[in-house]
Amino acid sequence: MFKRHFSQYRRMASTSEAKAALRTEIASKLAKLTCEEKLSQSKSVFQKLMNLNAFKSSKRVSVFLSTATEIDTEPIVRKIFQDGKQYSKAGMQMVKLASMEDWTNLPLTKWNIKQPLLADHREDAFETGGLDLIICPGVAFTRTGDRLGHGGGYYDAYIKKLQEIQECRPATVALAFKEQVVERLPLGPTDVTIDLVLYAE
Repeated sequence: MFKRHFSQYRRMASTSEAKAALRTEIASKLAKLTCEEKLSQSKSVFQKLMNLNAFKSSKRVSVFLSTATEIDTEPIVRKIFQDGKQYSKAGMQMVKLASMEDWTNLPLTKWNIKQPLLADHREDAFETGGLDLIICPGVAFTRTGDRLGHGGGYYDAYIKKLQEIQECRPATVALAFKEQVVERLPLGPTDVTIDLVLYAE
C-alpha cells in the first residue's frame, strides 16, 4: 500500500509537496493511537535506548521535549540526570539544563511544549564542549535512518554543524512510534540521515 502512495508522492510537483502529503498521512495515523498504545510503545523504545551503547557511553546528550504525538522523553531526561550526564534541551539551539528541577520549571509554549525563555541566556551545546549523542524527533523515518522532520530544518542544520566542528562525530538516534516507520521518504539535498531509528516492533 505504501509503495502505491509513495509513487503518488513522487509524481507530485515538488519534494516539499510530497513531504507535506506524507506529514498529513502520518498525523492521521498518530491521531488514532490510544494513550495506552503510546505509553506501551514509549516504554519499549525507552528500554531499547537504555540498552544502546551510544547512550550508555555518552556524557553530553541532547533530547527533544516530547509532545502528545511523540515518544515520551520525560523518562529519558530523568535517566540522564540520574546518571550524571550533561543534558541539552533540543530546539533551534541545544541549550543546557542543570537538573530535573530545572526541566520541571520550564515554561510551556502555546503548543504545550517546555521551552526556556530567550531572556534566560542559557549556554548552547557549542559552548559546553559539544554533544556525544543527539536524540531526534521527526514525523516519519525509514529503518535505514532517513528522516522527515516537521519542516523547520533545525535538526538537519544543527547536526551538520556539529559534525563539521566536533573532532568526534556525535551519534544520532531517532525515536518513533511504529506508525511513523515507512519504506521510503521523499528527501531533499539538505536532509540528514540518522544513525539509528528506535521504534516498537
